Amino acid sequence: MDATTSDRVVSELVYDPAGAMLPETGLAPGDLAWLAARLEAARAEVLADLELWHRGGPIPAEKDPLDAGFIDLPERLLEEYRTGGPTSLVGRLLQTAQRLRAEVDRVVILGIGGSYMGPRALFEALCHPYHNERTRQERRGTPRLYFEGDNLDGSTVAALLEMLRSDAGPWALVVISKSGDTLETAVAFRVFLRLLQEQTARQPAALAERVIPITGEKGALRQAAQAVGCREIFPIPRGVAGRYSIFSAVGLLPAAIMGLDVVRLLEGAAAMNRRFRTAPPGQNPVLDYTGVAHLMEWRRGAAIRVLATWGKRLEAVGLWYDQLLAESLGKDGQGATPITAVNTRDLHSRAQQHQQGRRDKLITNLYVATPGPGDAIPIGPCDFNGGALDALAHKTFPELLHAALLGTNQAYREDRRPTADLRLPRLDEAALGELFQMLMLATVVEGRLIGINPYGQPGVEAYKRNMKAILEAS
Repeated sequence: MDATTSDRVVSELVYDPAGAMLPETGLAPGDLAWLAARLEAARAEVLADLELWHRGGPIPAEKDPLDAGFIDLPERLLEEYRTGGPTSLVGRLLQTAQRLRAEVDRVVILGIGGSYMGPRALFEALCHPYHNERTRQERRGTPRLYFEGDNLDGSTVAALLEMLRSDAGPWALVVISKSGDTLETAVAFRVFLRLLQEQTARQPAALAERVIPITGEKGALRQAAQAVGCREIFPIPRGVAGRYSIFSAVGLLPAAIMGLDVVRLLEGAAAMNRRFRTAPPGQNPVLDYTGVAHLMEWRRGAAIRVLATWGKRLEAVGLWYDQLLAESLGKDGQGATPITAVNTRDLHSRAQQHQQGRRDKLITNLYVATPGPGDAIPIGPCDFNGGALDALAHKTFPELLHAALLGTNQAYREDRRPTADLRLPRLDEAALGELFQMLMLATVVEGRLIGINPYGQPGVEAYKRNMKAILEAS
């Protein structure tokens, strides 16, 4: 693969666990070195899983399911795009996104869990915080986006339906479900499809053009899409579970509709893959992050992992990671509990507990090293609000946020509260591609390290069965 589609992004993400190297409550300098051989063995097993998946088995019972296809998916998609251009999956996604941007002003995205949280994280991190309030020109021709099908709250569904009924403008429906059987998304699809069918009754072809399913090779959603005659049906690849699917059409089509650079997103993930495969512990964010989290849990009892995002735009990234970690490793009586915090907001709610509560937490600060060009708003002067703020009039919001980060870390360190830092070079597609891939790889490496299959979610299936039985009996 040439540098135009794979190697032009260099991994710049930094993981720094220095704040976790504390006497009495944290790790000793030699702890990671002690664990290095096991981390490298877990990495080797993860890469061997990928080779086994490519060969098609046979899959040992303890590794079933084996959904390792996400690992090299970015490289495979980039190579296909380089050689196939418009006929490749990425090429087709880009064409569909361009068509929707030209034809509709609103897009409703239906999905739950990994089928929705990745697109939502990309939307909140990389689109304008008030994207839907802006004019079409300010949005650079991209549609307004809405997320549903992730809950059974009728009030939010009703409100969105009401808005779509009252607005005469055209809209489209992207529905994401591997099987089509998940109740939350399935019922939302039914009610939104019915409205779209009513509104396109005089244009029968429009319905097929404005419903874009992303689904598996078979199942209820694919059958429905074929009955509608959908113009495009995009695949959720074999061997890619929902929570690992952000670099498939699940994440890429919504990202392209948003106007994001999906090639750069994939290149960032590929850059993290290269680093994961080759860098030794101590220089490998995946292995170092896994090692610190594992040692803090098993040696220090830090079974609660707080991902403290510094700024609101990364909150949905944290919620995506909550699901990834909880559903992948919360099995057989094991698995840390993930919590997302948004600072400085949550310093006024959670900080008291983190500062003086139980010593059962590892706090990882996720922040962006270089603020965006429009973020550096100065406090400036004010005729009616003087006092202490006058001394800060020359400061900007990013400077205040960074001071809060440094001050919070210092307070934790003085009380021997372990922290680590996860620093993105900037907030863009390549950096998020790195971050998403790093966290997915770290999750499967930790699963192999502790003897837990990081794929599959047997506990989730129980609630689905029970809910279905209750509904059928009533």
